[in-house]
Amino acid sequence: MSEPESSAASHQNYRRSLGTISLTAVGLGSIIGSGWLFGAERAARLAGPASILAWVIGAAVALTIALTYSELGSMFPKAGGMVRYGQYSHGSLAGYLAAWANWIAIVSVIPGEATASVQYMSSWHFGWAKGLYDGQELTLSGVALASVLLLVYFALNWFAITLFAKTNTAITVFKVVVPALTAGALLLAHFDSAHFTDHGGFAPNGWSAVFTAVAVSGIVWAFNGFQSPLNLAGEAKDPGKSLPKAVIGSILIALVIYVALQIAFLGAIPAADLSHGWSSLSYTSPLADLAIAWGINWLAIVLYADAFVSPSGTGMIYAATTSRMIHGVQENGHLPKLFGKVDAGTGIPRPALLLNLGVAFLFLAVFRGWGSLAEIVSVATVISYITGPVAVMALRRLAPDLPRPVRLRSMPVIAPVAMVFGSLVLYWARWPLTGKVILLMAAGLPIWAWYELRKPFAVLKPHLAAGAWMVAYLFVMAGVSWAGSSDFGGHGYLPEGWDLLIVAAIGLAFYYWGVASAWANPSLAAVRQEIADAEHAEHVELVEGAEGAPAAVAAGEPSRV
Repeated sequence: MSEPESSAASHQNYRRSLGTISLTAVGLGSIIGSGWLFGAERAARLAGPASILAWVIGAAVALTIALTYSELGSMFPKAGGMVRYGQYSHGSLAGYLAAWANWIAIVSVIPGEATASVQYMSSWHFGWAKGLYDGQELTLSGVALASVLLLVYFALNWFAITLFAKTNTAITVFKVVVPALTAGALLLAHFDSAHFTDHGGFAPNGWSAVFTAVAVSGIVWAFNGFQSPLNLAGEAKDPGKSLPKAVIGSILIALVIYVALQIAFLGAIPAADLSHGWSSLSYTSPLADLAIAWGINWLAIVLYADAFVSPSGTGMIYAATTSRMIHGVQENGHLPKLFGKVDAGTGIPRPALLLNLGVAFLFLAVFRGWGSLAEIVSVATVISYITGPVAVMALRRLAPDLPRPVRLRSMPVIAPVAMVFGSLVLYWARWPLTGKVILLMAAGLPIWAWYELRKPFAVLKPHLAAGAWMVAYLFVMAGVSWAGSSDFGGHGYLPEGWDLLIVAAIGLAFYYWGVASAWANPSLAAVRQEIADAEHAEHVELVEGAEGAPAAVAAGEPSRV
């Protein structure tokens, strides 16, 4: 791992300039990205009118998990917070797997946002625009344009966190106004209430389709934005108060917007487009296409503009947060020291920015459609969630003395429920997608092995023992997904209904195993020392200020005590 001294020095280069409003804008700006442009159609295609409930379920899952991370974020207000907590509670193996899953989930969002913008642009009435998207994925010209957008996202993060905050707050206001305006305009233009009962009823494809919509239609993708304020915790002015307000507030505001949009979308679909059922829906630019269908041309123009602004705003935020995540991974000891450097003049981790830009280009080259990226991001996100509930309760056992500006009495109940929710959403994603993404998680292990297997086995052994629960969890969940009911893509060895109970029981079993296997590892000792040093420095500063106050008053200067 990096030396504590260099860690402290690098974190001093960050600027604590983000307040509650800025952090809420970061969270809301991350949640309202491309998901609102495509999520309503994809959810409706899977679940019909019951897609409304899919958004509510998704928000409940995100909120439950977010509460566990809010306590952790307030305890450890460090940049890239989401990739650190598993390391503090369980050591290098579990910490690395959690960080890898989290980073994959977030860094792949960046090209996804660029892809969304270009996909909407392909509906413009220009010859060159129509050649950007072939109905399934971006063409070469579309990939080229998306690459330019990636460069813009990273360029805006290259200079200063204050520029990022000012730019993002303005963009977020626009991103909230336009979806609300879209929902209202569509509701006024046309609302066919028969759509909620006809064409197969409220849940035409059954409740399993509703659950799958939560996992793969972009709902998890959208609400995953709650973690962006936590990853910028190192730049929060008052993290104990501002972080939980930003996280919870952004989820609840976004839920209202997304439900309104889903209802408006369901009611505005022309009846002819549902002649073959909900699964036959196929729009290139869903909301803009509906605006044009009902003659709301001004709204279509606004949507085409916002299809550039909303995803770009989210892409810009994720470019910022992923660079802080890379900084955290480096401090965990799993990347070269270069990626832990923070520019002293701007407070920006520029080497980490460059690494993420390269990875974003790679994802863009391999996954050229918003839908395929949304599925991968969603499942990786769920895998990254599972360490939060385990870590928060494990650290209550290991470090009850550490300051907790956010401490919920109900956390012993919230944490296991969050673990069950996360396990269910992972199962709902359907086989073989679950297996593919779990395999992607395993693909990161060689990096961990490069840094860890060179250590003496006596040093490595407790890390392996403490991380065994997470490795076993991934294998067991892959096996259950494979053997699960056919409703979720499995081979039907587990009967419908019982499969959900089995997954919930598995989640609880691994939750208790994970909490019990945590240990007081060197990373926890190091962060303990950092917190103690910071408290000591703050105490010394207060004492020196108090001692200097009389002299200042005597000299005719105002007291600052």
